[in-house]
Amino acid sequence: MQGRLTRVNLAALAIGLAFLYLPIAILVIYSFNDSRLVGVWGGWSLRWYRDLLGNQAMLDAAWASLRVAVLSASIATVLGTLAALALVRAGRFAGRTAFVAMIYAPLVMPEVITGLSLLLLFVAINIDRGFWTVVIAHATLTLCFVTVVVQARLLDFDRSLEEAATDLGCPPWRVFMTITLPLIAPAVVAAWMLAFTLSLDDLVIASFTSGPGATTLPIRIYSEVRLGVKPEINAVCTIMIAVVASVLIVASLLSKLTVASRTQRSA
Repeated sequence: MQGRLTRVNLAALAIGLAFLYLPIAILVIYSFNDSRLVGVWGGWSLRWYRDLLGNQAMLDAAWASLRVAVLSASIATVLGTLAALALVRAGRFAGRTAFVAMIYAPLVMPEVITGLSLLLLFVAINIDRGFWTVVIAHATLTLCFVTVVVQARLLDFDRSLEEAATDLGCPPWRVFMTITLPLIAPAVVAAWMLAFTLSLDDLVIASFTSGPGATTLPIRIYSEVRLGVKPEINAVCTIMIAVVASVLIVASLLSKLTVASRTQRSA
């Protein structure tokens, strides 16, 4: 019978969830470990969170990562949404094939090549590497993911409301702001979240494009892990997990509220 929950299915589900979330759960638990040795349990304690407050280099890296992720995700969301609109609504325009190739290239290109290419670009145009070069690099990386998500929503978009508004004399920009954008808002929010997460996680491209004063959290963690895992790393990773989870919950609630509000208006 289709859809029947058997023991095999339950076992497969449990193994899959354990594979995905057990390492994260262990990291969170050991962030409250009182022992200085990461692999030895010494009881519950908040000492490493207190020590983290005194680790200014780690806090600066975390703050830099959050700022880079927010800015690059916002830039990528705007440009990716416009690119998706062009691909879906503009038809067969001159240079479409090259445009599609440039948009989707980061999806299949190794990050090492993308990072090296951006590094050579910044050197060629004589831009000092720092905070804004990392933002540009991450926006370039995540733009294609935003385009894919928003384009998938636009492909099955019912344009009857847009056509009705246009027939009533509504200008194109107002049609987009009052009709199109609210209807595709869940996809845009999901695309922003994906871009935010990818930026927060990136190590390779940031290592090519960062400079003095622009060390992101993955770079800081990688540089310290090579000398041994410190308990403070577990603490800062737990905080970042909580931040990302909070953003996901807020985005999900906003998406549900948007759908509910649209349903009430249509009723």
